[in-house]
Amino acid sequence: MRGLKCPTNLQHYLNLSIFLKSSPSGQTREAERRLSGRGYWSGAVDGLFDAAAGSALIAFQKWEGRPITGKLTLDELEAIRNSSSPKAREPGYAHVEDLDRQVLLVVNDDGGVRVLPISSGSGKPFEDEGQTSIAHTPRGRFLVYDKVVGWEKGSFRSMYYSNYISGGVAIHGYRTVPIQPQSHGCIRIPIFAAREVSKLLPIGTIVLVYDKISFVSGKPWVESPQLKEAALDWNRVVDN
Repeated sequence: MRGLKCPTNLQHYLNLSIFLKSSPSGQTREAERRLSGRGYWSGAVDGLFDAAAGSALIAFQKWEGRPITGKLTLDELEAIRNSSSPKAREPGYAHVEDLDRQVLLVVNDDGGVRVLPISSGSGKPFEDEGQTSIAHTPRGRFLVYDKVVGWEKGSFRSMYYSNYISGGVAIHGYRTVPIQPQSHGCIRIPIFAAREVSKLLPIGTIVLVYDKISFVSGKPWVESPQLKEAALDWNRVVDN
């Protein structure tokens, strides 16, 4: 009826409809550009909301503590505009895992980051070759000590570009990366980024895996390369 104002929630959805219908590629391109500029792994800035762009948005939502929808709306775009780049808890290491936020931060020597969503161990029992185990991702200070190029073979053939950090636990690409912890203990990352991530995690890369109550610094290995090499040798012996 003429003269009546739209209720607040109705106005929000009308605005959202206008947002989606007016130049969506331009809005998407802005979101991709801003996410990429803040370190989120968004892929090409091309105005296409593809798997990489959706992954970057999910990583953003996880880091910022927002509802994890993977959907680009007016509210999300505004939140992206007002955000800043994620900061590693301890800069200078090539890799950090934040299990509370369920994100991976690939950190360069200057503290810059590339951020991806992950799915770690679910904490639930699972059966493997007749034995019951708990799907647990270990916390602590680790090193990348072994790698697999391309797809794994045998029972691990669904894992892509694996980077082993502890026993059978690896950072690897996977076809599905749920928003919640759901793996058997490995750290799943989006499959489109797995090859590039593998290049950024050479043998000997320090990996910090932590949550709110457990954090182990990587500084002792940085300050004592001999200690780091000893840990690397130990992992190789144990794995064999």
